[in-house]
Amino acid sequence: MKTSDINFDRKIVLIKEAKGKKDRYVNLPESLYNDLQSYIKLNQGEYVFSGRNGKITIKTIQKIFENALEKSGIEKRASCHTLRHSFATHLLENGVDIRVIQKLLGHNKLETTQIYTHVSNFQLQNIKSPLDSL
Repeated sequence: MKTSDINFDRKIVLIKEAKGKKDRYVNLPESLYNDLQSYIKLNQGEYVFSGRNGKITIKTIQKIFENALEKSGIEKRASCHTLRHSFATHLLENGVDIRVIQKLLGHNKLETTQIYTHVSNFQLQNIKSPLDSL
């Protein structure tokens, strides 16, 4: 990801050639806004995160993730793709419309996005039965 891919004014990030080699925009989390801006000013490189020869490789990102997972003490199996899956699931649990999630994930078909609906029972647990209103 290049520093030029981050639009701080609009609070969005362009992800180029993401899954399926598609470009898409994601929101820039408020919690990262100031730290990321400071980090970029401090490092002043072309890439937000760089390796020895410029951009960081996918293999390096996977290794960083594996190390962080090990340090966290989480024993559940996970990969970088798990982050994408978790992102979609949490959006769904927070009431984001599935068509918006479809757009964020770059899915052409809504059916592909609907895979994430079976993961979350959170919404079912918070529905008040009409019988409870009697």
